[in-house]
Amino acid sequence: MSDRARLTLYAAIATALGMLSLTPLLRPAGWIIPAGGLILVIALVGAGLRRLSAPHLLTVLVQLVVAGYLLLFGSVRTSFIGVVVPGPNTLSALNDLLVSAGNDISQYTIPAPATPGLRFVMISSVALVAILVDGLAVGFRRAPLAGLPLLALYSVGTGLAGPQGGAGWLWFLAAGAGYLMLLFAEGRDRLSRWGRVFRGAGTGDGPSGVPTGGHRIGLVALAVAMVLPALAPNWDLSLVNNGFGNDGTGSGGGNINALSPVVALTDGLRGSDNQELLSYRGDPSVLRSTYLRITALDEFDGQEWKPGKQDIVALPSVLPAPAGLAGDVPATPFVTTIAMSPSLSTNWLPAPYPMERVRVPGNWRYEPEVGALVGGQSLQPTGLDYTVTSLAVDPTPEQLRDAPPAPKSITDSYLDVPGNLPGVVKATALQVTAGKETAYDKAVALQDWFTTTGGFSYSTHVDQGTGPDAIAKFLQDRTGFCVHFSATMAAMARTLGIPARVAVGFAPGHPNGDGSFTVGTQDYHAWPELYFSGVGWVRFEPTPSRGVAPDYSRPQGAAATPTGPATASATPDQPTSAPNGENCPAEARKQGSCGHVQPTATASAAALPVAAAPTGRGLPAGLIGGLAGGALVLLLLLSPMLWRSRLRRRRLGSGRRRPGGPGGALTEAQVLAAWQELIDSAWDLGIPPDEAHSPRLTGERISTAAGLDGPARAAVGRVALATERVLYARTPEPAAPLGPDVRLARAGLRSSAGLLRRVRAVLLPPSAAQLGRRLADRVLAARLRTRAALARAGARLRRPERADRRG
Repeated sequence: MSDRARLTLYAAIATALGMLSLTPLLRPAGWIIPAGGLILVIALVGAGLRRLSAPHLLTVLVQLVVAGYLLLFGSVRTSFIGVVVPGPNTLSALNDLLVSAGNDISQYTIPAPATPGLRFVMISSVALVAILVDGLAVGFRRAPLAGLPLLALYSVGTGLAGPQGGAGWLWFLAAGAGYLMLLFAEGRDRLSRWGRVFRGAGTGDGPSGVPTGGHRIGLVALAVAMVLPALAPNWDLSLVNNGFGNDGTGSGGGNINALSPVVALTDGLRGSDNQELLSYRGDPSVLRSTYLRITALDEFDGQEWKPGKQDIVALPSVLPAPAGLAGDVPATPFVTTIAMSPSLSTNWLPAPYPMERVRVPGNWRYEPEVGALVGGQSLQPTGLDYTVTSLAVDPTPEQLRDAPPAPKSITDSYLDVPGNLPGVVKATALQVTAGKETAYDKAVALQDWFTTTGGFSYSTHVDQGTGPDAIAKFLQDRTGFCVHFSATMAAMARTLGIPARVAVGFAPGHPNGDGSFTVGTQDYHAWPELYFSGVGWVRFEPTPSRGVAPDYSRPQGAAATPTGPATASATPDQPTSAPNGENCPAEARKQGSCGHVQPTATASAAALPVAAAPTGRGLPAGLIGGLAGGALVLLLLLSPMLWRSRLRRRRLGSGRRRPGGPGGALTEAQVLAAWQELIDSAWDLGIPPDEAHSPRLTGERISTAAGLDGPARAAVGRVALATERVLYARTPEPAAPLGPDVRLARAGLRSSAGLLRRVRAVLLPPSAAQLGRRLADRVLAARLRTRAALARAGARLRRPERADRRG
């Protein structure tokens, strides 16, 4: 293979390795197979055209045409004429595909489903990067610049995936290794144009014609870049730390935005700490049971609940009246002053719902349909203080029970269920609500079933998905957290003809005793909102041991019971002396008076079948993998030192192989080995070898450069003299053991060298560059032997043919 062909291959490999960082973005990741095939095609087209000496720009243009055709063929070939030639409808089909991709990008979280539009975007992006890398590295011979598109590929993948990306270090290792391979191949191609490169002991050139110092620097830089972040303290420089409730360790929620409210909520609940996100104050009697709502997820597409496309208007001084709220329903205004912590950044403004008036700095806008405040992309609401006037809507059970049917504008938008919703969802809803006549009674029956009679338990150690399969599994396992309870109740309500959506925000905070409340990352919450004409959207609480059930959802006797401080909030870390776990009465669980059941607590197996986390059963798999990876990196870093130490012992006879022939005299090979050890020791300590001089002159150069005198200088002279006798004498005289002389000379070299050079001589000895050269020589020898063996085998096979012809 020519050097140019090898460079083309390495450019394709580098692109493929960089492509791996995009795999966390889509699920499933099967799109990488056609993307890898397209990378291969682009490389083959480039290699073929360069073989024909085509101009570089023409090569890039043909690669673009071929890649574009294959992308269209794989995505919109139904619009082709005869399934081969693009037809008049191809551009229209491509436009529809791009529009659907744009909609998918604005709707889905990471990892997103591999829709046709998103697959097209990913594969076409990889193809474009492959063409850029191939053109820069091979066509224009600018391999360092080819790192820019590779960096873009890696940055986009890991930046969008964030903490959900999984093994980010693995993607960095793959992308970095691909880029180094490309640089090494480009160096060999560049030097090969000058003819055969002479490789002397003093040049430090590796087998590929690239300075082995460059190899070492690249590999060490890659290893250090992987190890250093694990050893360095957390300086909170990550962009993720400014996200929604993130603590800088990956345990927070990430920046909650239009793409990932459920993901942010899930990460916050699973965090190991309870980082403070905001505080608020107002009337404690109202705020004890008040939720801070962020937004509502009103679309369920079979994969997840997500925000719909709502109209956004300028924030009015007085907000519109809540949809559906009649004048005969009690609605008492109350004021809440909220202070957001610097660690909380959100595109939505947390506030009690429904809002009547808001005083907030910045360019905030209003979503009338869901009653939420939305900030612009450039708005950074960290550390924000604002005041909200909200309504405490308190309908009676009779008002909800007597509510007329919802208007068509509501039912058209909030009764849709996906066609792939498992039948068990509706069947279970009908079974639970059997005998209930009104929508209100059915909603209360669903809430009671989830919180008390259904045998459900709370645990964050389950997937956060809310798609059809997740709902069916949740109904079977009966274990989950607020995302599962709220999403499932909302879906079941829709199957019963009750308009429903899922609200996301915070459960009531922890009272501080001075009229203020504190909200942390573990107060994230989700709950269903159901619509009743004359009342509007009202909250229900199906999650056991979390939040507070509203008064209108309790039996009449319980509704009259005042809610005291001990029963106000059952958020995760609030101390309480209330009953806990399976000993908690059913009605107390509905009211949120059971205290917190930690997801990892060793509670009763019947009450928490999945929540109890195993303890004392070995190290976590992630920790084991991290230790194994760290050990591997450490071994790679120490490999030059270990190899150099072993080589020294073998040369000087400190191991099992003692030097000397008959009578203890050294053989010629052992004399040369001792001389080479002296040369390498000087090289490690900053005196590179120079084969242009004789051993005696080389010894003088080493002694002078290191400032040796006395015994060390004499030791160098004896080793040099023994080497000259072996190389030049007709009948070399037996040499005395040279190990002590080499060690004495090495000690003198070390004493004259500085601290940094001594440390480098131990950890990263420059003479270790010979290791790569030796490996390359062995590989070359193996290739030559294989080629010779194949030639001999072919000759043997051809002999019978010649014999037959002669016969």
